[in-house]
Amino acid sequence: MISLEEFKKIELRVGKVEKVEDIKDSKKLYKLIVDFGEEKRQIVSGIKNYYKPEDLEGKQFIFITNLEPAKIMGEVSEGMILAASDGEHLCLICPEKEIKNGAKLS
Repeated sequence: MISLEEFKKIELRVGKVEKVEDIKDSKKLYKLIVDFGEEKRQIVSGIKNYYKPEDLEGKQFIFITNLEPAKIMGEVSEGMILAASDGEHLCLICPEKEIKNGAKLS
């Protein structure tokens, strides 16, 4: 269990995926360019086996935006897209309707 104060440290924001690129030599990873309103970030995600670029581009999803940057297969990832998985299927988490890019979840 974590405290409410610990949970509040996690920054969850809405971002719109502008561009999806394959990562060379990777069977699972995409490089996403995501618009968070006041800034754009690059996020690397292992969702290639579940989604095509056209399923992602132009759509809003929920991201963790205050993780330390990580280098994955030579690419810097500046956040994480949220998803639910039952071991067989993967479902990305998105707002029920369009909202301003960068909106914080509370």
